[in-house]
Parts: sequence; C-alpha cells; structure tokens
Amino acid sequence: MKNLTDISQVRAALEKNGIRLSKGMGQNFLINPSVCPRMAEMCGADDTTGVLEIGPGIGVLTVELAKLARKVVAVELDTRLEGLLAENLSPYPNAEVVWGDVMELDVPALLSEKFADCERIVVCANLPYYITSPIIMMLLESRLPIESITVMVQKEAADRMCAKVGSRASGAVTVAVWHYSEPEILFKVSAGSFLPPPKVDSAVMRLMVRQQPEYDVGDEGRFRALVKAGFSQRRKTLVNSVCSDRRFGKDAVCAALEAMGLEQNARIEQLTMEQLAELSRRLG
Repeated sequence: MKNLTDISQVRAALEKNGIRLSKGMGQNFLINPSVCPRMAEMCGADDTTGVLEIGPGIGVLTVELAKLARKVVAVELDTRLEGLLAENLSPYPNAEVVWGDVMELDVPALLSEKFADCERIVVCANLPYYITSPIIMMLLESRLPIESITVMVQKEAADRMCAKVGSRASGAVTVAVWHYSEPEILFKVSAGSFLPPPKVDSAVMRLMVRQQPEYDVGDEGRFRALVKAGFSQRRKTLVNSVCSDRRFGKDAVCAALEAMGLEQNARIEQLTMEQLAELSRRLG
C-alpha cells in the first residue's frame, strides 16, 4: 500500500488479503494521517532508540516509528496481517514483526535480544481497547528497562489513568499508574480518525516510567492487594472495603487510620498517594 491512511486503499488491501476487521480483537485502523507522525515524534524515538510497538495492525504507526528510531519491534497477534505487514514494512529494514500475544511472551528477554544495540527503549502503540489496562500494568509492574510508554487508548481510560490520586475520578489503575510512572495526556483523537469508527473518542497519553516509585509502599504485593480491595467496593468505607481481603484485619486497619489522623469512615478514593503508601507500610 502506498498510503496507509487512505480509506479506499485500506479497504482494498484488506479485501485483497481476505481480512475482515475483528471487533473482538479491537481492530480499528487509523485513517487520520496526522496522528501517527505526532505519536512517533512525541514518544521520543531517535537513532539511538529501540521502540516496542504492540498491535501494529497494518503498520501505520510502525512506518512512522521506523523513520525515526534505530529499531522497531512490533508484536502482533493476528497472523492474517502477515502479508500486509510484510509489504508495508519492506522499505524499512529496521522494523521487525514478532508474532504472538504480548501478554504471553517473555518481554524482558525480547527487549534484551532485540534492542541490545540501542541506548534506550520506549513503548509506543495504539493499544487494543479491550485489553488496555492489563497491557499497561504488565509493562509497568514488570519493571522493564523502558523509559516511557506512549499509547493511544479510549479517552475515558486516559482520563481515569491520569486523574489525580485522591479525587473521585481515580481508581485502582490510577494509583498503579502513578506509583510506577508520571502520566500525562498529550492530545485527543476523534472517533472519525478510525476505520471503522469506534463509538468513543480516544486520547494519546505518555507515561514517563519512574526509576523508583515516589513513595515507599513496603511490600509491593501487599500494596497492590490493598488498592485492589479498597477500590473493588469504593462506595463502602475504606475499613469495610479493604477488609474484604482477608489478609487485612479490621482492628489493624482502624489502628492504622487512627495513627494517620484519618477518620474511620474515610473512603479509599479520598486518600492521596502518600497516604496510601503509608497505610500499606503500617499494615505490614
């Protein structure tokens, strides 16, 4: 394909290869020509950088990344796209496709093998909407040697992840994202920028990965369990919601809140990142 964002060419290429878009795999191809160049530039790709892309589709973003980066490795699950990707990426020897599910691959080993000659590694991707949060959390919790994660997601998801911890808009994923990174929304993308158009608008956000979390939470597993339990029943008081996980005793939670000067009827969404970290340490 000569123009990867031209609607008629995209339709023709898909039809030629016998491909019908899969709603179940979250396949909505970008046809707005301005989005991917902006993403490639804003992710910081240059001739020293290795870029991991997840879900390249027909390669619209992959091509833009390959123009700037030292090397691009795109992980794609849908093997029906093999012919199209091979054709579209043929002018770019620095772009490689790895076939498989990124949630099942040994990502640390993949990065070590593919980007050995790169000074820095970033992630840049148009993530499938149905699995946005699990992919982002896998990338963050694995403590991979990556500098940043620049991704397009549903606008609602971007708003939630970038919300201020301690606000009503925050959730468990908000806390996790802020624990491991500094997130910001870069720009918004309308539904009409895709084929077929989704029912919601999107946003591109960038997570600058922290070398070390800003606050000491003690045991990471306990902190994750605390946040998950607390937000799973956010309408309840923090004491009642957290104690739904049997590892946390009610007396211990009440004592910790009292020591922190917090009310017993406080809800977890009211706690700041620093307070959540302190609570996790005290419960240890």
